[in-house]
Amino acid sequence: MNPERFHNSSSGRVIRVGQGEAAYWAFIPNPLPPTLPADWELIRTLSAADRALSELAGLGRTMPNPHLLIGPFVRREAVLSSRIEGTRANITDLYAYEAGQLPLPGMEVPPPESDVREVLNYVNALEYGLERLQALPVSLRLIRELHERLMRGVRGEHATPGEFRRTQNWIGTPGCTLREATFVPPPPEDMHEALGALEKYLHREDAYPPLLRLGLVHYQFEAVHPFVDGNGRIGRLLLSLLLVQWGLLPLPLLYLSAYFNRHRQAYYDLLLGVSERGAWREWLLFFLRGVAEQAEDALTRAKRLQDLQQEWHQRLTQTRVSALTLRLVDSLFEQPILTIPQAQHLLDVTYPSAQRNVERLVQAGILQPIGEASYGKTYVATDILGLIYEEETA
Repeated sequence: MNPERFHNSSSGRVIRVGQGEAAYWAFIPNPLPPTLPADWELIRTLSAADRALSELAGLGRTMPNPHLLIGPFVRREAVLSSRIEGTRANITDLYAYEAGQLPLPGMEVPPPESDVREVLNYVNALEYGLERLQALPVSLRLIRELHERLMRGVRGEHATPGEFRRTQNWIGTPGCTLREATFVPPPPEDMHEALGALEKYLHREDAYPPLLRLGLVHYQFEAVHPFVDGNGRIGRLLLSLLLVQWGLLPLPLLYLSAYFNRHRQAYYDLLLGVSERGAWREWLLFFLRGVAEQAEDALTRAKRLQDLQQEWHQRLTQTRVSALTLRLVDSLFEQPILTIPQAQHLLDVTYPSAQRNVERLVQAGILQPIGEASYGKTYVATDILGLIYEEETA
């Protein structure tokens, strides 16, 4: 790491670690919050992000059954956050894996199972964190618990899941050495001090609005980089939890990984710019624009999923189907890929009854059978998958 690039930074300082040929430079971020000058463009961008987020929060409070949409949103975030780290699994792969049907019939080249397992771990960690918030606020303890679930049984499992690092890590081009790194976060002793300061900041109020604080916290976590592996995913996961904990959203409906993935190089460059030059303004403008864009996209996506659910109910009600069939339709928003035995379990009915209800949805064009097998077929609600994972609507 070139210390000259960080010489004039107001966001932290560089220190020399070690001696002789083994010596290297590392960056120590200053405790939050920084001093941000009054800036009308920043204020306007914050206002737009607040408006978009408030509209999304309002939808979350008024939807009759918003929990049907939480699963799809969580899984979309898991896929995109993991993709930033190099996984190839998509939303269909994830649902198929959860249904025990990976690879799906006709799938040419399925992703490695390890990729899908990483994505599912992200889902499990986020769902665990949301439940855990009822008893434990975002804290170093919760962060370690999330990391343990994220890294369980996947690549990086060797990287002490659930434990902060005891060795130096670094960020740079693949294969680079510590001395060739673009960025070197604090060594372990300084890392623990920085984490302690970050935890205190999470638990106290300051003059900055919550969305600005969220952008500050995200940078700080990534600059401290407290784990051997999984820092990016944990940092993005924390955004979702803090939005709920701080009362900005009643439910986890906003996720920023799609925006970060779409502007991946800018995301990395702007985080580095804060460390190198104290470029808080540029990073916060980028972050707030992402909040506004993704809130608008989530609002549109949620409304379209809600409209699809209502349309299917109306279509089926006209044919006088049973309440069991309507229950199966609703379950598709949580599990859009299923088999007849899984429908049997969902509805708690006999196999023939489950088969009849599935066939009604096939006849209504809601489910489509996959593959040529006459027995043990897999069925997919392609309209739901399309709405979850289509390109950004904002």
